[in-house]
Amino acid sequence: MSLARTRLLAGAALGAGTLLLAACSGSSGTSSASHDTINYALPANFTPNWILPIGTAAHLNTNNISIANTLWEPLVAYDGSTGKIAWNKAGSVATAADFASDGKSVTITLGDRHWSDGKPVTARDAEFWFNLIKANKAQWAGYNPGKAPDNWTSFKTVDARHFTITFDRAYNSQWMLANELNSITPLPQHAWDKTDASAKVSDADRTAAGAKQVWTYLNTAAKNISGYASDPLWKTISGPYAVKSFSTAGKVVLTANKKYDGGEKPGIPTVNLLPFTTADAEKNALRSGSVDYGYIEATDLDQKGSFTSQGYTVKPWSGWAITYMPYNFNNPAMGAVFKQLYARQAVQRSIDQTTLAKVVLNGTAVPGYGPIPQGQASDFVSPEQKNNPYPFSTSAARALLTGHGWSEQGGVMTCTSPGSGATQCGAGVAKGTKFQMQVLSQSGSTVTDNMMSAIQSSFAKTGIKFSIKTAPVNSVLSQTPQCTSGQSICKWQLSFFGTAGSWYFNAFPTGDSLFQSKGGSNFGNYSNPAVDKLISASTTSSSNQAIQEYSAALAKDLPVIWLPEPVYQVSVIRNGLGGFSQDSLANFHPAQWKWTS
Repeated sequence: MSLARTRLLAGAALGAGTLLLAACSGSSGTSSASHDTINYALPANFTPNWILPIGTAAHLNTNNISIANTLWEPLVAYDGSTGKIAWNKAGSVATAADFASDGKSVTITLGDRHWSDGKPVTARDAEFWFNLIKANKAQWAGYNPGKAPDNWTSFKTVDARHFTITFDRAYNSQWMLANELNSITPLPQHAWDKTDASAKVSDADRTAAGAKQVWTYLNTAAKNISGYASDPLWKTISGPYAVKSFSTAGKVVLTANKKYDGGEKPGIPTVNLLPFTTADAEKNALRSGSVDYGYIEATDLDQKGSFTSQGYTVKPWSGWAITYMPYNFNNPAMGAVFKQLYARQAVQRSIDQTTLAKVVLNGTAVPGYGPIPQGQASDFVSPEQKNNPYPFSTSAARALLTGHGWSEQGGVMTCTSPGSGATQCGAGVAKGTKFQMQVLSQSGSTVTDNMMSAIQSSFAKTGIKFSIKTAPVNSVLSQTPQCTSGQSICKWQLSFFGTAGSWYFNAFPTGDSLFQSKGGSNFGNYSNPAVDKLISASTTSSSNQAIQEYSAALAKDLPVIWLPEPVYQVSVIRNGLGGFSQDSLANFHPAQWKWTS
């Protein structure tokens, strides 16, 4: 999870998927004027704070990742930077990934690449990353038990530019490439493999104890933000840019790496990444012309003309994500109700996604009916999810409840026929239970407030009482954790991280973190053994049938309340800046930016 359109990962790339919470930023800057520079607006209240291309939970978010990837190119850059989600080989160190016929191993070919100090990038640099992660997996934000590196049983160097990773079983090669191998970043072993700053470089990483010491050394150095531009450690790079300056206040200046020999030659010599404290501050910077690539909020789209008249193009940046409201299936008061499928169907049929997307989100969102992103076309979405199995109808929602032992009393549906029969309220639902539920939602967002109010009105027509409690996003996250019914913290019923709060996937949208029983980000404790099998099958099957079956199953079973998926941001881009696509995985790629006029 994360704040300010940043994301804290829970998975495999630098993490596998992320709950991304959007906001805006602000700082001052002067117009780039020259085509030798570009001023890019970072999200509000986001201060870059991590340079090491290995994420830890306290530092991992999409902007830190984007910065790190410009300095140290990933082994496999699997992203949406080319206009579709695919392997961008131009931005990768690897040139080929050959999977064995039995699906139990892969042999990687490295390009003829060099570090900025002239040393070649070799399989030893990939092994260095592998050894560090193996020995320190619990501290790696990308770690999910049973997944990488647990399911990688061996690393074998074939020669300087080839290595083989063996798996514990056969896997879907697309999933392995897009969600696991993309987490690897070759690191300069010849410069970094030491246990402290004064030690000599050795093969310390080849023992678990040594790898732990190296990990501590690198992570300690990475905490010294003021040293990012001067510490020699960070000057041995493989990416298209180097750090020129890195302020603890948030401004980052990148300069083109003249020794870069990869496929994405930087087109703009200097990149200024500008922090902002508020959305209004960033908007004012756009109006003054001191930002070349910024953003506005969806509620500001009525001001689009004022930006286009100043020489900007306004372009929504859609994301590979889903937005939803988790149920707490272990809540002592409403958990038994939430466990009834008909009750979840009634709730879902009370959500007018079309109107929410068009009116509340000002046309910058698309309805979402299941666990696979629907903002872009893909082969992963099932027909069942695509066709919306539970279209909006409060009359149909009421009929579902009255047909299962509920009657309206004082404006609120009340269980009058308890029991497990086909026309009764269901197991564990006591007579007299009122269908009333409370959401803990993000505070401080007009758009979020408007969405919750609209949903409240729809629920009232169904006979569901929906109360809204708000808190800062950090409080929402801390007060709505995974829990058991006997814990005092388990009193929460529904949570919502805001209309800018979305779960961003890696390229292959698996649900192991979100919806697998005991998944690390399964906030509401949803559990369905049949779905668990489908999730496992989606990562091992060689076809898309398994993930489509998973899509269909969760579109029907409703583990959460599905909501419209907003765009990542509404970008405002200076005319003449082009040569790139906005990455739907929510990363930015400075090397692709070009002044075309």
